[in-house]
Amino acid sequence: MAHNFDVVIIGGGILGTSISYFLSHLNKSKKIVVIEQEHNVAFHTSGRNTGKVHAPYLYNPEKKKLFAKAAFHGFEMWEEYSKLRNLPFKKDGVIEVALDKKGNSVLEKYLKWGKQNGLEDKDIKLMNSAELKKIEPEIKCESALYVYKDGSTDYSIFTDSVMKDSEASGTKFILDTKVTKIKKENGKWKITLDGEYEIFAKFLINAAGGEAINIAHDARLAEKLTDVHFRGEYWRAPKEYNNLTKTSVYSVPEFPDYPFLDPHWIIRVDGSCEIGPNAVPVFSPYGYNKTENIKEFIPKMLEMLGSGARKAIFDKQFQELAMNEIQSSMSKSAMIDRVKRFLPKIDADRITEKGTAGIRSSVIDENGKFVPDVILIDDDTSFHILNYNSPGATGALPFASHIISHLNKNGLFQSEDLDAQCGPWKFSEIIEKLER
Repeated sequence: MAHNFDVVIIGGGILGTSISYFLSHLNKSKKIVVIEQEHNVAFHTSGRNTGKVHAPYLYNPEKKKLFAKAAFHGFEMWEEYSKLRNLPFKKDGVIEVALDKKGNSVLEKYLKWGKQNGLEDKDIKLMNSAELKKIEPEIKCESALYVYKDGSTDYSIFTDSVMKDSEASGTKFILDTKVTKIKKENGKWKITLDGEYEIFAKFLINAAGGEAINIAHDARLAEKLTDVHFRGEYWRAPKEYNNLTKTSVYSVPEFPDYPFLDPHWIIRVDGSCEIGPNAVPVFSPYGYNKTENIKEFIPKMLEMLGSGARKAIFDKQFQELAMNEIQSSMSKSAMIDRVKRFLPKIDADRITEKGTAGIRSSVIDENGKFVPDVILIDDDTSFHILNYNSPGATGALPFASHIISHLNKNGLFQSEDLDAQCGPWKFSEIIEKLER
């Protein structure tokens, strides 16, 4: 194995893999490596989500301008890429429902945001319950936002394909290998793999998802930030419910300042239907089972009590919401009842099979507040992406391009040809669209 690289990317999720894809097309002579601890890319959050290609109606155009633009252009880019590689992609839309008067005004705000973020009149429509009943007779609500420009895919398949294209362009992927130590030595990064092998890199990109905060801490950065993890669980609906609605249905979130989602009715790209996710607090980014959570309970609690997370976990509203989520994990009917509010036909007794669980990691600042946005940290020879959450998979291709453009502008890592053709896209044109 070669030991010296120009760039090491830690994390083979959809973002790390997308960064490697563009970097390898822009830097033909540079040696780039991606380290992923699992046996395939997109093993955790990137491959354990609903597979939605989100339209940017949920994102405040002032506060989340970059995420909104990434989602808007990400939709177009994934659609184009799916045609190029013959991958699953369905433009099937989504319906966001309001269950009370308060929710109506939230939908009006989402409609305004969606249009400010680039959606056209034909892409998004606000309806009253009678209008929606004509299209979706089973949905019960006060009002609904029908978003036609929303899609479904399988991000595991997408990430795997992007990895193959990145490899063909020169990137080396080292899978099934964990980064156990990083250290700056003589202006280079010495990275220990699996506690024994060492590789060296001039520049490090931390796209490690649930481990990103730990990697940043090892690099002596973001020391006042900590992360908390939430497991999102799903229930699979039986085939008899597959035609209950034509499209996925989300309800307006009751507590948008917290990472607790109101469960949705999801139609996946293969046509199967699921209910979920909840957001159960867990103690590890891999806390899918009791063993992992028990093992990490004490170290994680000590870390949280010694940081701003202490304020969050002693906050009464947070505790109440967390208990509701734990209850929804222990009781199937508690979770399904949330969806029955807008799909009353669903019978919890007919739903017996669990779906895939995924874990989302959220960052808490020193004041005990959940950080709503992505955190990008520059260092002279490293770059760290923290708190990269929804619509992370939708916007991964344009967001990866933005990161590379940012590194260039700041003189951190100079690419050889910013006009290069990267598969179906010209890199400079992606950046031009994002910066408009």
